[in-house]
Amino acid sequence: MRSLEQWLAHQERAHPQPIDLGLERLQRVLERLQWTQPAVPVITVAGTNGKGSVAAYASAMLGAAGYRVGTFTSPHLRDYRERIRVHDAWVSADALVEAFERIESACRDVSLTFFEYNTLAALLVFEAAHLDAWVLEVGMGGRLDAVNVVDPSVAVVVSIGFDHQEFLGSTLEAIAREKAGIFRAGTPAVLGSDGMPEVLESCARALGAPLKRLGREYDFTRHADRWRYRGPRWDLADLPAPSLLGDTQFANAAAAVAAVEELASRLDVPSRAIAAGLGSVHLAGRFQVIDAGHLQWILDVAHNPAAARVLAHNLRARPIAGRTLAVCGILADKDADGVAAELADRIDEWWMASTHGARGTSAAALAERMAPHLRTPIHLAGDIARACTDALAAAGPRDRIVVFGSFHTVGPAMDWLEARALLPSGALREYTLPPRVP
Repeated sequence: MRSLEQWLAHQERAHPQPIDLGLERLQRVLERLQWTQPAVPVITVAGTNGKGSVAAYASAMLGAAGYRVGTFTSPHLRDYRERIRVHDAWVSADALVEAFERIESACRDVSLTFFEYNTLAALLVFEAAHLDAWVLEVGMGGRLDAVNVVDPSVAVVVSIGFDHQEFLGSTLEAIAREKAGIFRAGTPAVLGSDGMPEVLESCARALGAPLKRLGREYDFTRHADRWRYRGPRWDLADLPAPSLLGDTQFANAAAAVAAVEELASRLDVPSRAIAAGLGSVHLAGRFQVIDAGHLQWILDVAHNPAAARVLAHNLRARPIAGRTLAVCGILADKDADGVAAELADRIDEWWMASTHGARGTSAAALAERMAPHLRTPIHLAGDIARACTDALAAAGPRDRIVVFGSFHTVGPAMDWLEARALLPSGALREYTLPPRVP
């Protein structure tokens, strides 16, 4: 019997292409597994940025109302089990191995990508757990993403920006059309940002998917540290600020409330559960601030220009007495030039770090791309740990160090911080409870 680590190694080489969008392979395997669509409500969340936050808020609100929720997200920071959570606990390694064995026996002549194995495992784990609701984060795009084999009860598109253009298209309209692929006839389509491409609305109308747009069918207003949500069913006048930091989190939280609101006819979620859920979310690597004595660390997975713009805004909104140093690692297929342009006036000194793997890039190559946009000192490091060490050595007592650029950057930085007892404990327990009898 293969261990979990052996299964993951096998899946990385099982398909000739690491990314191969399309649903036909998954549907063939699901038919052999005799899998059926879930009978419980499903929230599917797509978008260039913010989808992990929206998924986390929605899951937390449903959980606070007493429901058992399965949450699927990707990628992971440090442990593969982060991707599949049952009732806010990691899936167990044994449950994953069992799911992978079932999938492999059904594959036969079908080869799957790493992410397709991941998605199918989540579907099998959630099915066995007899949950009350599912929250699924789309991996890439929407129309051809593996998650789109599931028919949602509510479909959310949080934001549209440039990322994965080689797969999704070179214009915002093309990217939006791909993400609109999660919409279904008669199923509410929640749009979580202002000013998104019109094609999202036209796709929803063509399908007969009821639109729920920020600033139109639902909205929010802020009052100091409190805020108000107004939608077609709910008027929640005194909500606590979202627990995740940054102004954009209010819009993300509102999109999550808008999605949960659409489940009201099937799941009763009282206002106290909305408030409790908003305040309970802890999502590593999303403008995560760690105070380490007189020095502050900020971890952010921002990896495209739109996310870098939000990071720059959040840094500007939290001024400090000292300097802001950056540890930056960005994958080769990302718009490092655009990221540099967004953050050029926020960073006083840079440590460019090599990232490894098929999509990694060297520190020297990254610096060559970003340097034309920067006016502050740049240093090179062979890996994230070396960059963190060197940045810490250069930091003064009132400085802060921002580690950003990718999950592949923040994850190793968290390992480095934990080794120095600087990382707060945040690991979830494994989900080991037996499935509930339906």
